[in-house]
Amino acid sequence: MKRVGLDATDVRILSAVQRHGQLSKIKLAEIANISPTPCWARLDRLKSAGFIRSYHAQIALEQICDFTQVLVTVSLSRHRKVDFDQFEAFVLAHDEITECVTTGGGMDYAMKAISPTLASFQTLMQSMLDAELGVDRYMTYIATRTVKASLPNLAKLAAHGAR
Repeated sequence: MKRVGLDATDVRILSAVQRHGQLSKIKLAEIANISPTPCWARLDRLKSAGFIRSYHAQIALEQICDFTQVLVTVSLSRHRKVDFDQFEAFVLAHDEITECVTTGGGMDYAMKAISPTLASFQTLMQSMLDAELGVDRYMTYIATRTVKASLPNLAKLAAHGAR
């Protein structure tokens, strides 16, 4: 995949948007250390190029309700494209599963699920098994405390990628 070259100003703009979400033209320009009109033009270019997928807020869920967060690793019994597609369709259809990545090594997927209770999480897992998705085994890990949840350091990653 051909990557679009980003300069330090582009990275500052992306970092500001990543950290603060939508900002006023003046505030974003101030953070990026350029004047507002060129800053807004760069932001439009970055959006058009697909660098910004969405804007959202990080909600303090623990202040709204009680919930159970579970990390799950899943291994499928078969490794055909149709098996992966079927499993991923299940994942996409269930909003309790908030993150899912494919992995190399011993397990095929690592997921994060957030449910109101442990019993509702178990119902989700039972529906996964009942759907006959070819799950060979899964392991669950109840999250008891979040130690760190952060966004990647764009400037550091971009500097490393430019080498």
